[in-house]
Amino acid sequence: MTLAIKKTRVNEPNDYSPQDAAPLHHRLTIPADCAGLRLDQALARLFPSHSRSRLQGWLKSGRVSLDGDQPDAKFKVWGGESLEVDAAPSPEAAAEAPEDIPLVVVHEDEEILVIDKPVGLVVHPGSGNWSGTLLNALLHHAPQLAAVPRAGIVHRLDKDTSGLLVVAKTLESQTGLVRQLQARTVRRHYLALVHRALAGPGVVDAPIGRHPAQRTRMAVVQSGRPAVTRYRARERFARATLVECQLETGRTHQIRVHMAHIGHPLVGDATYGLRRSGSPVLDAFARQALHAFRLGLLHPASGAEMTWESPLPEDFEALLAGLREESAP
Repeated sequence: MTLAIKKTRVNEPNDYSPQDAAPLHHRLTIPADCAGLRLDQALARLFPSHSRSRLQGWLKSGRVSLDGDQPDAKFKVWGGESLEVDAAPSPEAAAEAPEDIPLVVVHEDEEILVIDKPVGLVVHPGSGNWSGTLLNALLHHAPQLAAVPRAGIVHRLDKDTSGLLVVAKTLESQTGLVRQLQARTVRRHYLALVHRALAGPGVVDAPIGRHPAQRTRMAVVQSGRPAVTRYRARERFARATLVECQLETGRTHQIRVHMAHIGHPLVGDATYGLRRSGSPVLDAFARQALHAFRLGLLHPASGAEMTWESPLPEDFEALLAGLREESAP
């Protein structure tokens, strides 16, 4: 069932208090029923609300000690050992501060939050963008997200890509959503305007990794991670095609890289696109023409199927209107 979107701009304070946060330091004794398990397996059993990747991160960063030592993940436990786990945020996470940035909220309940991200909003702090991000806005909107790694963010959209993005409000929901993403059951559909006439439908099944020479770019490389994008043409113009893309995987810049790989880069894409197309309307568009318009998943608590859709932003709609006028007889 597709839910009717009622967008709400939210930036009010919340009643959450710090004592509601999950404990940041754990001391316990390995129980007898974990005897014979590897340390990482025992951690997964003792901390079921945390993903395996998070637990592996704790092990690699020395946040887990067993009888005062820091063994690797394969070390076997036999029960009775003294276990200490430091689950405090990393120094980078600790520096992340709430900021009063309005959000367009599409859906919110006790477990998840669905946001319609505008163009220009960076999702997560990083080099050159340590403030003014979606993460900062989330921490202001729902302060309890300070107890959830990455403020509940489980997938990202590029700065200049607009559209739907889901956020987990609890550790359990975050783990559930991450597992759905890994199982490829989260349905993510995008609208992209690509250069030239594109036939379809089709599938791009090509691994993506860092560009061998330009490390700030991604590329189709044999040593990359598996990446699959399905596409079909929605509307054709004289020099471009509006395409619906469905992600089966979620690699960095996946649609942008895959479309460029088959000879149809996204309009306005400064990294993977064309410098000149011959169309003043296309060349004037100042960002990649990509919008995450549909998101579907199983609710991590109830298991109910949920789907949301978001209309195209004004600049994308204006671009299509200009192309229709340009393509008219």
